[in-house]
Amino acid sequence: MKLFEITNFLESIAPLNYQEDYDNSGLIVGHGNDEINAALVALDCTEQIIDEAIAKNCNLIITHHPIVFKGLKKFNGKTYVERVVLKAIKNNIALYAIHTNLDHVANGVSGEICKRLRIINGKILAPKNNLLKKLVTFCPIANADGVRNALFAAGAGDIGNYSDCSFNATGIGTFKAGASADPFVGEKGNQHHEAEVRIETIFKVQDERKVLLALLENHPYEEVAYDIYVLSNKLATVGAGMVGWLPEEMDSIDFLHLVKDKMQAKVIRHTSLLAKKIKKVAVCGGSGSFLLKDAIAAGADAFITADFKYHEFFDAEEQLMICDIGHYESEQFTSNLLIDNIQEKFPNFAIRLTEHNTNPINYFI
Repeated sequence: MKLFEITNFLESIAPLNYQEDYDNSGLIVGHGNDEINAALVALDCTEQIIDEAIAKNCNLIITHHPIVFKGLKKFNGKTYVERVVLKAIKNNIALYAIHTNLDHVANGVSGEICKRLRIINGKILAPKNNLLKKLVTFCPIANADGVRNALFAAGAGDIGNYSDCSFNATGIGTFKAGASADPFVGEKGNQHHEAEVRIETIFKVQDERKVLLALLENHPYEEVAYDIYVLSNKLATVGAGMVGWLPEEMDSIDFLHLVKDKMQAKVIRHTSLLAKKIKKVAVCGGSGSFLLKDAIAAGADAFITADFKYHEFFDAEEQLMICDIGHYESEQFTSNLLIDNIQEKFPNFAIRLTEHNTNPINYFI
């Protein structure tokens, strides 16, 4: 299998433009045309993981966390990052990371937490904006259905649970074809008036090329008039964290036992137990303290995440219970999520889950 077949699939699940600006998701080492015989999946890429890939004859390692966050100026092997990259290159092992882009999709890292805790009706806690654009175009009335359907097939017109969404208004378009033109309607050199439909629809930023290609290939005019607008609207299906409901409300202590069991957490740092029952729960895999205000605003009774600082626990103000289960613990099942998705798409491809726990934090209990 070619490497690009796997990376294209992963980026269809979690597009790279969904990642944060500081992130470095995507193909870090390797080339899209490389032949891949087997893949190893882990949360982190360490020297131990490279050695495991070599032993298992895996020439692709897929991790959640990128081994390289910042630019490397030297490759002397003085840091573990340099050693990992050097060893991967020497052994022809491709490195791919799917980090905050996977955090920001509903079926991603936080969605996996919801699944394990049986949280239902989960929605994105803090939707992202600037991920949508609007297309406006004009075409003859008789051709409007064909153009619209082509745009929808290319990915345009999706709003929440609705598809094929557009706004349409009729009007009169005018133009004069030049001597070298080949007009679909009208005559060269004469002003022409044509009854047209103004079609408006939205699309995701990453689908712009497909949508424009569909427009140009299916519009009857030689010169297609269209406008594209950047929208600041939030995309409800993409963003950080999730919030949903437990099947049944629980006492705080019972809820903590549930979380510790299902998330295999050795310890949970938490705020005071609540007098009220816990029913609505917010979650965020990894460092999620920045979402505390969003969790409170959403009416969550508990917020499961990691990496809260001491003073940040005070910010809960007894409006909800913060449950800090640890960074690794909150994301450890991401590897299983990736394997399940890849195996479903490529059932005959050899993909293996690492045997190593890459958590750099140890607990003395």
